[in-house]
Amino acid sequence: MLQYLIVDGHCDSILDVYNGKKSLALQNNIGHLDFFRLQNNVNLQFMAFFVESHHKPYNTLYNVLELIDLLNEEISKVNFVQKVLTQKDLESFSPASVKILLTIEGGDCLGGSIRILRNLFNLGIRCLTLTWNNRNELGDGCGEEPHGSGLSQFGKNVVKEMNNLGMLVDVSHLAEKGFWDVLDTTGKPIIASHSCCKSICNHPRNLSDLQLKALAQNDGLIGINFYPPFLKDKPQEVTIDDIVKHIVYASEVMGPEHVGLGSDFDGIDQVPQGLEDVSKLPFLIEKLERVGFSSKEIANIMGYNYLRVLKKVLPDD
Repeated sequence: MLQYLIVDGHCDSILDVYNGKKSLALQNNIGHLDFFRLQNNVNLQFMAFFVESHHKPYNTLYNVLELIDLLNEEISKVNFVQKVLTQKDLESFSPASVKILLTIEGGDCLGGSIRILRNLFNLGIRCLTLTWNNRNELGDGCGEEPHGSGLSQFGKNVVKEMNNLGMLVDVSHLAEKGFWDVLDTTGKPIIASHSCCKSICNHPRNLSDLQLKALAQNDGLIGINFYPPFLKDKPQEVTIDDIVKHIVYASEVMGPEHVGLGSDFDGIDQVPQGLEDVSKLPFLIEKLERVGFSSKEIANIMGYNYLRVLKKVLPDD
């Protein structure tokens, strides 16, 4: 098996630290990942800050600031984790080191202010999932379907400013009208960091073929989610092979240069058989080889597609 560079577009692990379940800076088997399990398994991990509902609406930004500081504290405890802030941070990787990209899941914390967005960028945030399932000042989440609205004017202004700053726009969780508004507004590639294919599993969090094709046309990508209810109508039967089916399908619709991984590790309460935590990712490579992907296609899917998009979006210094 070849050694591949691996990028995962979404995990919620810092929330487990905040809730006292574990430390990312200690070797453990709690949850789906920690810094030590990321070593030799994931080269670049998107680390999401998700605000739980009991903090909303008044303490949303307060909680995001707490989570940012907590992650900084965890990173300071080890000597092999580095944050990705610019394109230069993507120039070299080594198996023993781990790179982290900070992302916020839900634009509620902006409180309707572009100035807050700029401040969060200055604190190291490089990706924003515009909504969670709920509605916020930017637009409607997929929980508002089937009558979800598109982006507000503020939401469109946020997308434009993210383009200007060098922040990656993430449309996972967004209502479909908002998805199309983002594509009409952005001048840079976008991602759906942790979603799956609606044609295989008809879930509101998944994307239609039209959406997949539009993402490809934008030179963006979809990160395939590992959550069983997004993968199959009978989630109790989900295995690693179901992830492969979504990767194969998305690759057929979009091209394999627009498909990646978005595990949702530590944000999901069940996992596919055979991919129980981050240490099992090499088995996914074996599966992709078996179904006929070339080594170049696997390299793109496992990581280089994300790097291509990031190099087009992040600031160059």
